[in-house]
Formats: sequence, structure tokens, C-alpha cells
Amino acid sequence: MNKNEKGFALVLSLILLLVMSLMGGALIVISSGDHQSNNTSDQYQQAFYVAETGLLEGEKKIINKFLGPRDLKGVRDINDKSLPINEIDVTETNCFKSFRNIKREGFQVAHHVVNQNFGKLIEPIFETPSDVDKLATGDVKVMGKLTKEQEYLKRFRYEFFSVNIGSAPYLGTGSSIKKTSNNSQSLGTAYKIYACGIMVAQGTKLVDYKGEEEIIIPLETVMVMPN
Repeated sequence: MNKNEKGFALVLSLILLLVMSLMGGALIVISSGDHQSNNTSDQYQQAFYVAETGLLEGEKKIINKFLGPRDLKGVRDINDKSLPINEIDVTETNCFKSFRNIKREGFQVAHHVVNQNFGKLIEPIFETPSDVDKLATGDVKVMGKLTKEQEYLKRFRYEFFSVNIGSAPYLGTGSSIKKTSNNSQSLGTAYKIYACGIMVAQGTKLVDYKGEEEIIIPLETVMVMPN
């Protein structure tokens, strides 16, 4: 019996080592996959927020046109205010092509703004006093993190275009000392705003990229302006 069992412990050890190696490799693969999945999810979430920024910028452009342009002192010219009309032939970008419900033939827009750098838009956030103090002390880790985050956010762009879709009910709200007063409804002008959050592909020249989008998130909304 002793002679037949010689070497059994070595074989058993090798089998256990192989099993543990396979389990360790499987755990590494699963962990790497989860990490990549989380990164991708974060990128799509960020692109969604950037698309919402595009919608807000589109609304601001219409409102600024309605309120009138500002002069060098920041005073608005109320005599030059107007509501935008559809008079621009849209450029068929990948963002525009993402909206399948748009009729392509003879399609015109009131505004079309492309290739807006989200990182540049929020750059002032990185210049808060607390960060400036940390940078002044020579905190290399903070400087590195801020620079890395800024470069990452510059990969995100937004694009928007707005369309005057005609008359729509506009509900004016407010308060009054009159007991008989109530909210009044009248006709306003409705605009449909389309926007995309775009993540530019890694390694693309960010100054003037042309179609190297890695992620495109399209959103749309409707706003009504008083006439």
C-alpha cells in the first residue's frame, strides 16, 4: 500500500494549484469586465448630461433672441427683439442623422450650433478658490487629477438645432391683487429643440474632429414662447 501511494500528494497538490489558478484567472477576467462595463456606463451617463446641456443652450439662444441683443455695456436692445424663424439649411451631421423622425426634404432650422466643447464650457469650475489654494501649495496629486479630468471632459461635445414648429397655446402665470384675476391663455410660438451629447473617440484631434464620434446621445424637447 505504501508503495502504491508514493507521489499521490504531489499529484493532488498540482491539481489543487491548477484549480486555484483557473479560479484566480476567472476572477481577474470578471473584475476586468465589470470595470470596463462601469467605465462605459459612466461615459454614456456623461454624454446624456452633455446632451441636456445642449438642450439648455438651445433654449437660451431662443430666449436671448426674444429678449433682444446686448450692447457692449450689457444693456439689451428691446427694439430689436424677435422670435427666430426657420431660414437655415441644416448641415447633415451624425447628430442630425440620429433623429429618425425628421423629414429630410426641405428641412430648415432657426439655429444650428455644432462642435461645442463641453470641457471648455465648464472650465471655470476647475478654478474655484479651494483648488487654486491647493495648486499654490504645490499639491502634485491635485494638479494631476484636475488636468486629467479637464482633458477627459474635452472629449465631450454638444450640438443642437431648433425648429420653429408654429403656434401653440401659451399659459401666462402670475399673481394679482384683483380677486377676479386668473391665469390667461393665449397663442405663443413653439420650438422643438434637438440636441446631442457626443463623446469623441480616443486619440482624435479635438480641435476639429470630423465624424469620429464614439458615443452619441440624442435628446429633444419642446418650449413655447409668448408672442
